[in-house]
Amino acid sequence: MANEKEQVLAELGKVIQGYQAAVDDSDRESARLLGVNETDLRCLELLIDAEELSPRELSERLGLTTGSVTAMLDRLEKLDLLTRAPHPVDRRKSVVKVTPEGSRRCYELIAPLIEDGARELGAKYSAEELELVMDFLRATTALQTRHTERLRALRGQ
Repeated sequence: MANEKEQVLAELGKVIQGYQAAVDDSDRESARLLGVNETDLRCLELLIDAEELSPRELSERLGLTTGSVTAMLDRLEKLDLLTRAPHPVDRRKSVVKVTPEGSRRCYELIAPLIEDGARELGAKYSAEELELVMDFLRATTALQTRHTERLRALRGQ
């Protein structure tokens, strides 16, 4: 029985690698179509998800220096993909948001995937099975996040 589980786990690792490669390929093409690099695209994803973040929060989430974040924000602002404004309470800080144009352009690229996913996965799996898949994805996301933090810590050594 243990041997069977080891085989399934090995196959799972390969499947996850394939999935990650497909996501990387899709992200690379989306970034190309937007005229940005993959880190810029990840910044836009974070901003769309959170609605607004400070440059410091972006620095922490992306693992970039504040100088690198400033250069990235300058690039994305010139492309009308995001905007910076003073923080509503603390004027020493700023908040970064995706512009309506940036949101529209990003959504145009991802909407077909979302629609196909809902239609195809919804037809193939029950609600209970989808709950299990979401549980698995949350657990693997937490695992991946821990290891990303571990890798970032190695930079300082």
